[in-house]
Amino acid sequence: MKELLSTVTTKGQVTIPVEIRRLLGVVAHEKVAFILEGDQVRLARKGSVVAHTAGMLKTTQPPLTAEELREAAERAIAEDVVERMGG
Repeated sequence: MKELLSTVTTKGQVTIPVEIRRLLGVVAHEKVAFILEGDQVRLARKGSVVAHTAGMLKTTQPPLTAEELREAAERAIAEDVVERMGG
């Protein structure tokens, strides 16, 4: 176990040691979470949701045109109406 120290300022702020920032991948202006577990606190990176999810839904298909999107929406609405009417 390795112990790294930091001092709490009068405003309640601490500096996260560079070794910890590098390990977590935390950069300036990014958020971190303090997670309470019994009588201990765990520090975790809480980056942007966009950054964490970017590229998760990649596809090899070309994007639909505005007309194709409109037609798909109309079909979905029509199918929903038919289903709601018991058909």
